[in-house]
Amino acid sequence: MTETVNVFILAAGLGERLRPITDYIPKPLLPVAGKPVLQLILERVSLLSIKRIGINLHHKKSVLETWLSSPALRDRITLFTEQEILGTGGALKNAESFLADGTFLVHNADILSDISLDGMIEAHRVSGNLATLAVHDFPKYNNVSVDAEGLLTAVGSHVIEGRSAKKMAFTGIAVYDPEFLRVLPAGSSSVVGAWIAAARLGHKIGTFDVSGCHWSDIGTPAAYASAVVDKLRSEGETVFIHPSAEGCRNADIDGYVSIEEGCVIAEGAGLRNCIVLPGTRLASNLRHENCIVGPDFEVALKEKEVLPATEDAHMVLIGSGGSDRRYYRVREEGDSFVLVKYGPDDRDFHRHFSYTSFLSRQGIPVPVLLKVDEDLRETVFEDLGDLSLYSWLKCSRPEEEVEAVYKKVIDIAVMVHTRVTRHVSECFPLAERLFDYEHLRWETAYFMENFVSGIRKMRTDRTSRIEEEFHRLALQVDSFPKTVMHRDLQSQNIMIKKGMPRLIDYQGARIGPPAYDVASLLWDPYHRLDDSMRAGLIDYYIETMRVNGGDYPNEGNFRDMLLPCRLQRHMQALGAYGFLSTSKGKTYFLKHIGEGLRLLKEDAYLAREGYPAIYGLVADL
Repeated sequence: MTETVNVFILAAGLGERLRPITDYIPKPLLPVAGKPVLQLILERVSLLSIKRIGINLHHKKSVLETWLSSPALRDRITLFTEQEILGTGGALKNAESFLADGTFLVHNADILSDISLDGMIEAHRVSGNLATLAVHDFPKYNNVSVDAEGLLTAVGSHVIEGRSAKKMAFTGIAVYDPEFLRVLPAGSSSVVGAWIAAARLGHKIGTFDVSGCHWSDIGTPAAYASAVVDKLRSEGETVFIHPSAEGCRNADIDGYVSIEEGCVIAEGAGLRNCIVLPGTRLASNLRHENCIVGPDFEVALKEKEVLPATEDAHMVLIGSGGSDRRYYRVREEGDSFVLVKYGPDDRDFHRHFSYTSFLSRQGIPVPVLLKVDEDLRETVFEDLGDLSLYSWLKCSRPEEEVEAVYKKVIDIAVMVHTRVTRHVSECFPLAERLFDYEHLRWETAYFMENFVSGIRKMRTDRTSRIEEEFHRLALQVDSFPKTVMHRDLQSQNIMIKKGMPRLIDYQGARIGPPAYDVASLLWDPYHRLDDSMRAGLIDYYIETMRVNGGDYPNEGNFRDMLLPCRLQRHMQALGAYGFLSTSKGKTYFLKHIGEGLRLLKEDAYLAREGYPAIYGLVADL
């Protein structure tokens, strides 16, 4: 049985470097994409085998006490109110009776990380250390000296031993034996002084190297904003909008934006790379860029302080999709454009710029191609901003507004399926690229390998029957009339620029059944459409194809094609989520599996008479 530990969270600080933000909200309650920092820490430590959790309070203690008084927390947490701030050492001494019955973990309330707390506690237990400090190589904060055995030899100018050592940074997380409390003086003190004193008395003050782990210290406005952006990127998002926020549909949103609880956004407000703190009301027609906005203040930031760092001061890394390509926003002379860097084995490099030129000539709204460098394998495109249809849909909107945008996307799809198809001979790389039986069979094999076996770890004794039905499904879909198709027409590949949709990620376009595009758009795991709206949009597609002279079978036949294409498409999508999350480490795709699987189960149920083995397989997932 795993030995339990106590946890103590240091949450009393004034947060002076964060003012005026912390004059409004205490640092532990700063929201990170909808969750206060303290909640994120509590969720992490709650995964440990713990006895009790202690938290010290001082600054805005009544606000924290109210937040911590919820029934879910009340019985698990003991609060230690400090009339005067006691410091990192004094806080532990003040809670000595609470912490004295065994090993305890101390965690600063302004730290977010993915450090293995279990691993750290276990390393401490077997080390013989009085204290074990989580440290990492973080040059900006490196002031802790650690010898070859991992023992502390100095902190700043406080030298314990003169042995050879390397500089590391303390993460704000440590594990202690209760005997450490005896070294702490009564009253206010810093824990650093106790480390030094204990080491000089012959106790082992050890370290646990967590270099390479994700770590954020939210002690400054820039660090806080960077932590929010890191959280969004780790979840594959650019926008967070709290369900209680009002009016965001009226705002011009771009870049990384987090709109927190109880916010009200007035007509015409502009937001780019902004955090809007809880309860803030934004005035109409005002633009906020690279800042943190509160009810009566705005803290300006520099874009490079917030966004992922690059070697070039004029560039910032953008995008968080499934591609291995790197996308950068480059700013020059007040303008911006997108630089795309391709790997040496990226076979879509030439297709990307040749398809762009061709589609542009046919009037398809794709980003303007500005430059190609074949030696460096780089392209430069018009900057369409960061607002995808997927992010645009996060704002609560009237049904008619959502339907209107989807109709605009369908208008573009119809142009691809008609006008572009009639001229495809002008683009040889596209004209020869078929979405045929071979590719369809590749998709189902991809699904079996990366989702059925990879994610679900499932083996089946019906392999031959399933493979025979995959064969028949591929033959059926391959038999459908073919046009040029986007092939991945879903909400993350549609950008919204000045209210108008623009296509991206079309370098995978092929000659195949347009019903596959319609299935991708209207049965999209990234956004669930209302059934009645979907039915109306199918009607709209069929009528728009007819008006534009689409060489297509009658309406009934087209509707019959949708289900096999849905079945095929959702297997492909789940295979992609499995591959990207496990092989590529992009675990944020896992969150889309639930909706993808729900859609596939619906497809398989409707197709069960023609494909009973596929239905049985999917029902077991």
